[in-house]
Amino acid sequence: MVIATATQDGVRVAHGPATRQGARRVAGEASIEDQEALDLAADWSDISQGLRKDLGQQLHTQWIKPIQLGCFCKETGTLDLFLPTEFSANWVADRFADRLSLAWKIARQEVRQVRITVHPRRRALPELQIGARPAALVTMESSAAALNSRGIADSLSAGLDPSLTFAEFVTGTANVLACNAAQRMGAEAVPQFSPLYLKASTGQGKTHLLHAIGHAFAAARPGARIFYCSAERFMIEFVQAMRQNEMLEFKARLRGFDLLLVDDIQFIIGKASTQEELLHTIDALLAVGKRLVVAADRAPQALDGVEQRLLSRLSMGLVADIQPADIELRRQILEHRLARFNASQVPADVIEFLARTINRNVRELVGGLNKLIAYAQLTGQPVSLQLAEEQLTDILSANRRRITIDEIQRTVCQFYRVDRTEMASKRRARAVVRPRQVAMYLAKVLTPRSYPEIGRKFGGRDHSTVIHAVRLIEDLRTRDADMDGDVRSLLRQLES
Repeated sequence: MVIATATQDGVRVAHGPATRQGARRVAGEASIEDQEALDLAADWSDISQGLRKDLGQQLHTQWIKPIQLGCFCKETGTLDLFLPTEFSANWVADRFADRLSLAWKIARQEVRQVRITVHPRRRALPELQIGARPAALVTMESSAAALNSRGIADSLSAGLDPSLTFAEFVTGTANVLACNAAQRMGAEAVPQFSPLYLKASTGQGKTHLLHAIGHAFAAARPGARIFYCSAERFMIEFVQAMRQNEMLEFKARLRGFDLLLVDDIQFIIGKASTQEELLHTIDALLAVGKRLVVAADRAPQALDGVEQRLLSRLSMGLVADIQPADIELRRQILEHRLARFNASQVPADVIEFLARTINRNVRELVGGLNKLIAYAQLTGQPVSLQLAEEQLTDILSANRRRITIDEIQRTVCQFYRVDRTEMASKRRARAVVRPRQVAMYLAKVLTPRSYPEIGRKFGGRDHSTVIHAVRLIEDLRTRDADMDGDVRSLLRQLES
C-alpha cells in the first residue's frame, strides 16, 4: 500500500514499496551509467598512452592529451570526442581520425564511429584557459565556478600540474641558481628581475619550475590571474583569434594576467606575426609590473629565426641555466622519490646503479625508478640489480655512453697536470703513481674491462697491481676528503 502525505510547501511525497522500488531502479540506472563512464575513461587512458608511444611526446601533448570524452550512443555506436577549439578539432579530425577510430574499435567492439568536434557549449575565447590539463567534461556553471575560485584553484584552471611544486623539486649545484630565481619570481615580493628565462635541455626540470612558480604565486597572492601555455599553443590560439576576428579579446585576456608562463619558447621560431604579438605582450606586462617567465631548451641568442627585438626582451632579465644533473643530484632525486614508497624495498646498490647509468635526464631517471618499483610490486619480485637490468633495458641502453680507458687517462692527466706517457711509464714518484692509481680505479668503475685488460692499458702491468690500486683508492676515499673530492670531480667530468 502507498501512503501519500502533503508537505508544508504543497509537494506531495509518496511512501511505500513502489516508491522504494522506483528509487532503487533509478539508483541502479545511475550506477550503471557511472560504471560505463568509468570504463570509457579507462579505455581512453589506455588508448591515449598507446598513441603517446606511436606519435611521440610532443604531438601527443599538443593534440591528443586535450581530448575530452563525450557521450557514447549505443544505438548508433557513435562516440563523441571533444576538443577546446575548432582549429584543434579540425586538425585532429584531419590527421588522427583514422587512428582514433581504429584504436576505439579495437578497445570496444560496440564503437562503430568516432566523431571529433568542439563541445557545443564550449567556453568563449576570453575564458578559455590555454594549455589547461584535460579533465572530464564539465558544465558551463561548473566552469564558471572554477574560474571564479581563488588561490590554488586558480592555478589549476591555468593548466598547472598540482604535483609540480617547489617542495617536489630537488636542488643541487646543477639547478640551484634556477630554483632560487624561480622562488623569487613566485614570491609575494616584487622580484629584482623580469622576465626570467629558464634554459635547460629536455627532462632537466624547467617545466617543473614553471609550474612551481605558478603554484607559489597563487598561494602568495590569492586571486591572482595566472596563465601557463606552451609557445606552440600560444601560436594556435593566436591564429584562431585572427580567423574569428577576436584579436582584441585575445590581447585583452592575455595582458590581463598577473603572471605569464610560456614553455618551449623555441617553437615560436619563424612566426613573424606571433612574435610581434608576444613582443607587445611582454612590453605591456612589464610596463605595469607584471611577471613573465619563459623556458626553452637553448639560450636566447641560440634561437634561430627570432626577431632581434624579441631576443632583447627575453634576455633583459635573468637567464638561468639548468645544467644536466650530476650523479650527486641524481642520487638525491632518487632518494626523494623513494620517500613515497617503502625505501627498504630498493637496495642501495640499485639506487647507485640507476644514478650512475640513467644520466641523460631526470625525467627518464624518475620514470625508470617508478617502472622498476611498479613491476616489483605487481609481480611480487624483490627489487634487485638483475631485475633493473632486465626491465629497464631500453632506458639503460639509451643512456649508456661508452667511456674508454684512453678517455679516462686523458682526463686524469689533465686534472693532475701530468704527462699522458706517465700512465704507462715505470716511474714510481708519488706525483705520478697516485694519478695512475686513480685512473686504474676509474677504469674499473666506469668500464666493463677486467683487471688484466686494464693492466695492459697501463704499460702491461699485472692484474694484481690494478687490484691493489682499486682497493687503495676505495680506502683513501673513506679517509681522505681531498681524495674523495678529486674522484667525485673526475666522475662528473667523465659522465657529463
